[in-house]
Amino acid sequence: MHWFILKRLLVVPFMLFIFSIISFVLIQAPPGDFLTSYIAELSQGGTSIDQAQIDALRSTYGLDKPMIEQYFTWIGRMLQGDLGVSLEWNRANSELIGERLLLTLLLTTFSLLFTWAVAIPIGIISATRKYSIIDYVFTVLNYIGLATPNFLLALVLMWIAFDRFGLSVTGLFSPEYAQAPWSWGRVGDLMSHIWLPMIVLGVAGTAQIARVVRANLLDELGKPYSEMARAKGLPEWKLVLKYPTRVAIAPVVSTLGWYFPQLLSGGVVVSVVMSLPTIGPLLLRALVGQDMYLAGVIILLFSVLTVIGTLVSDILLAMLDPRIRMDGA
Repeated sequence: MHWFILKRLLVVPFMLFIFSIISFVLIQAPPGDFLTSYIAELSQGGTSIDQAQIDALRSTYGLDKPMIEQYFTWIGRMLQGDLGVSLEWNRANSELIGERLLLTLLLTTFSLLFTWAVAIPIGIISATRKYSIIDYVFTVLNYIGLATPNFLLALVLMWIAFDRFGLSVTGLFSPEYAQAPWSWGRVGDLMSHIWLPMIVLGVAGTAQIARVVRANLLDELGKPYSEMARAKGLPEWKLVLKYPTRVAIAPVVSTLGWYFPQLLSGGVVVSVVMSLPTIGPLLLRALVGQDMYLAGVIILLFSVLTVIGTLVSDILLAMLDPRIRMDGA
């Protein structure tokens, strides 16, 4: 097991290097740069700027250098712990991201736990009660969950909460706790607000995972080892939970690597609609304003989370199925 984990860890630096190149190319792909957008905004406001000032700004931000030199300067500073400065906000990227990273990770983790805690039991119940009324009910609900966009569900739930109960459920904090330092009161206020975006972000994943678990478990329940266990008198509930379920949830565990960053990126529209102080709206604003260094750091952060999620899913799969960690014996 230790050698299995070590081999996975040795691949991580190479993958992060590849992702850093891809991230930098992506933020350089749109035509123009931050100064182009900045000059266009000044022109719309009736303010002009001469070429000497443009050249000075381009030199200050390092935009006059070749793209390869810009990349190595950017990645070299990141390796030293310097994430750069946002061109639009004129603040350190580490400060801008740090203000929102904790809340983003909390919301994403809660959504992931909600998804697994609801989807896996639904999949097991649907498989063990195949073609029953409860199976049909869960199937219909799963299809509705898959077909409903997250932002539309957020709008509907926000309207119901305001119209029926007079509650405003936007944001993650009440106004008195929005800028307050962390305390037990602020944590409690966060818990009272986080449940709605958690449900909104987790519904689609819950529906998808529940169908996967049901299909895989139905396949495992019909295999010879399950029939042999029944013939030996093993109780059905013990049989289902001890053997087939471990195999049925393996595909769910294997998707952790892409599902975690998918929650982060998929929550951009939901975060804008619900006024959530997460990284999603910050990334959207950076992309619209061509704040390339801020956008690049956030995209690279998503890539890091993908690598970490894949590593965790590999370890969990090896724990679930010993065949995965065998070295070809």
